[in-house]
Amino acid sequence: MPITANDPGRKSWLPVDKDSDFPIQNIPFGVFLTRDDIITVGTRIGDFAIDLGALHQLGYFNGIELTDDIFLQDTLNDFISDGKKTWRLVRNRIADIFDEKNTALKDNEAHYDRVIFTMDEIEMQLPVQVGDYTDFYSSKEHATNVGTMFRDPDNALLPNWLHIPVGYHGRSSSIIPSGINVRRPNGQTLPAGTDKPVFGPSKLVDFELEMAFITTDANDLGEPIPIDEAEDYIFGLVLFNDWSARDIQKWEYVPLGPFLAKSFASTISPWIVTMDALHPFKVESPKQEVEPLPYLRSKGKKSYDIKLEAYITPENGTPNCVTKSNFKYMYWNMSQQLAHHTSNGCPVKSGDMMGSGTISGPTPDSYGSMLELSWRGEKPLKLNDGTERKFINDNDTVTLRGYCQNSDVRIGFGECSTKILPALKM
Repeated sequence: MPITANDPGRKSWLPVDKDSDFPIQNIPFGVFLTRDDIITVGTRIGDFAIDLGALHQLGYFNGIELTDDIFLQDTLNDFISDGKKTWRLVRNRIADIFDEKNTALKDNEAHYDRVIFTMDEIEMQLPVQVGDYTDFYSSKEHATNVGTMFRDPDNALLPNWLHIPVGYHGRSSSIIPSGINVRRPNGQTLPAGTDKPVFGPSKLVDFELEMAFITTDANDLGEPIPIDEAEDYIFGLVLFNDWSARDIQKWEYVPLGPFLAKSFASTISPWIVTMDALHPFKVESPKQEVEPLPYLRSKGKKSYDIKLEAYITPENGTPNCVTKSNFKYMYWNMSQQLAHHTSNGCPVKSGDMMGSGTISGPTPDSYGSMLELSWRGEKPLKLNDGTERKFINDNDTVTLRGYCQNSDVRIGFGECSTKILPALKM
């Protein structure tokens, strides 16, 4: 089935700024609260949110097999469960409805008022109920930087790293949408030069520039997903800031890995950009140094050219771009991650989320965390207000942005933005 929504020559009758992340070729999916306090599944074109529940009730999806309440939900999980064919049919239909040549909705004032909202009239929600969340560690540059800092620089990568996409099971209950503030976490740390831990606010709160993919129902218990089928079970991508408390993490991670230092909050952008929308931006993955075992050998273009940026905005200050990276740097691609995740028969469900791990590029200005950018605090970053940052201060706002762009179209993710508030006293 062709992806007609991607036609680069298509224009919408809704006004769209030329630098918008959300042209008619994007058509992401999300969940929002309307001005009438109704939660609905929706999409976005330009600076307009579109109520898909109302659009469906008014008959605009006639001919597509959809349940009556598919968009009258507070999550996208049921829609995602319907699978790739339905996602593509719905997205193609939305593109047709809002094409400049189609004035059926545009000229129907009563329908228009029910369906279309400006962005300041709505409140974005978490788009899926995340049943399970896995975070990978798949950027070779990031893993090498961290290994160099904390281990032998000549053996920065652990022996398994070039053979498997390393990951751990994260905490789904603390995944939040952009715009929700986060408290600096309290926890145990081991001060330098001491042998006894103390409890208190983390002093080394860090962002992690990541992306995450959302899956559909993929397999039953005991059934692995072949690598050449893995992409069919990925609905789309979001920006992902997997907050970390580096001092808590350093003390607690041995022997079982990340725990409280990672579970206090993880922020995602609220619009899920589909794999169909990203299709024009597929690129080759980095050449792998060691040939993977057969179940992890991927063919063709499996990576995506997604430009990524992170900003720090001090309280009452202006944004500072602190890094520019790209999703295409990932050593292990999404198909390999999903194939490995299910290779032991682990079932994957609709709304499950898989984080990429910190995405660092090959140069210091493309590193994906303050741990790397300030090199453990040894090289503080100077902001435009004259202050310095080794890690994230109280009342700093961290904003991630991401977009793809070619000569025809720009497809973006909007913002993933969070303010760090002071820790609660305990």
